[in-house]
Amino acid sequence: MCQHQPTCPRASAADHDAARLLAYHPEQGWGLLCNGIVIFDDQGELLPDGQTLPAQRSSALVAAVVS
Repeated sequence: MCQHQPTCPRASAADHDAARLLAYHPEQGWGLLCNGIVIFDDQGELLPDGQTLPAQRSSALVAAVVS
């Protein structure tokens, strides 16, 4: 799946938010990470298996995604 070096963390990893951003649609409020996770501007997440995660990311990570 991931062709980056080093490989992006899997969706099940504790640091899954460290995966690279593949697509970002600020006008719609979401982005797609290399590991298949959809991140939302309200800081929620949708995992590839359909589970959802509530907002827990730091503001520094959100700033990194936007820049």
